[in-house]
Amino acid sequence: MKTTALRSAIRLYKTRRFEQALEELKSSGEDPTESPEISYYLGLCYTQLERYDDALVYLEQVVTAGDNLIQLYQSRMILSYIYTITGRYRLAQFELEQLLASGYESVQVYSAFGYVAYCQRRVNDSLVYLQKAITLDPTNSNALNSMGYILAEEEIDPMGALSYCKNAVEQRPENASYLDSLGWACFKAGKIGEAKTHLRKALNLAAGNREIAAHLKACLAAEGRKFAADTE
Repeated sequence: MKTTALRSAIRLYKTRRFEQALEELKSSGEDPTESPEISYYLGLCYTQLERYDDALVYLEQVVTAGDNLIQLYQSRMILSYIYTITGRYRLAQFELEQLLASGYESVQVYSAFGYVAYCQRRVNDSLVYLQKAITLDPTNSNALNSMGYILAEEEIDPMGALSYCKNAVEQRPENASYLDSLGWACFKAGKIGEAKTHLRKALNLAAGNREIAAHLKACLAAEGRKFAADTE
């Protein structure tokens, strides 16, 4: 049964008032080690506030002692996310493996697995996991984008990459990351004009993004080289 403090904290969390939700949970007087649900929401709040070391403490308590299947799933997914963005790929992989072993076969798990494998330079494994995600949901924009970007970046199949990236952008036309992937796929396929258009739009949506800026710089440099060659 939820306490008044927990109910209040959940309401605050759902309205994105993470600091207030955190204070409500901490002032509840309950011991998080005896309440996996308190630990769960503490972990969520700390994650949203990017206090990852604190988040890990509480999310690990959930996967150790919790019995709410949804919270267990979400906690392992968040743990894998935190371990990934902090460069601890083997730990991220472990959390995802635990999910699969427990029967949590989902687009999100396979997509995350694909990203973690790619970060470890296991390119073939990454593509296998992403294909599994796309098989489960052929319209999942995240999986489509990841598949397209890797095929382009690794120069495995630039034209195939274009197809995946276009499908992702059709669903999320204002997503800067997806536009960047599409622009980069166009560049790798030799479509410099199209690449420039998509990359400029991506950079307008995500001003200051270094990766997008680097892709656009490479595109403009290639365009300059082509112009110089054509005018010789």
